[in-house]
Amino acid sequence: MSTIHDRLTELGLTLPPPVKVPPGVVLPFRFVRVVGDRALVSGHSAQADDGAIAGPFGKVGGELTLEQGRVAARLTLLSMLGSLARELGDLDRVTHWLRVFGMVNSAPGFTRQPAVINGCSELILALWGADAGAHARSAVGMAELPFGVPVEIEAEVRIRP
Repeated sequence: MSTIHDRLTELGLTLPPPVKVPPGVVLPFRFVRVVGDRALVSGHSAQADDGAIAGPFGKVGGELTLEQGRVAARLTLLSMLGSLARELGDLDRVTHWLRVFGMVNSAPGFTRQPAVINGCSELILALWGADAGAHARSAVGMAELPFGVPVEIEAEVRIRP
């Protein structure tokens, strides 16, 4: 069986470097917190190749289309995986995805948040499979998200030592 890294390579995907925080911004928390056999992943957004917060920015259903939101959710997962890989040393330590909480910067009247967050969920399932990738999930609309990002996602995974 191939590793998660191999699957990412097969899909032509790469993990971004650590997040470059905008000037003047202080983030007094960890991107990944390991407690026992669980790793809690703080809210992430899409990143550019240099680690900066990636655009496009704005509200899904307003400035951005549903498809742009789905792409942002997929890129957000890659950002999360980058943080997990740095913390755990190996993504193969993730044995199960437990929970995903997706937030969508939504224009008034936009109600397709679950379809946006599917961009994240579908990639988890493609990488970990139907059993280990199965996860509980919420997808909610927000009036605003930090820095104007269209999607922010947090998660909880089970890990092996």
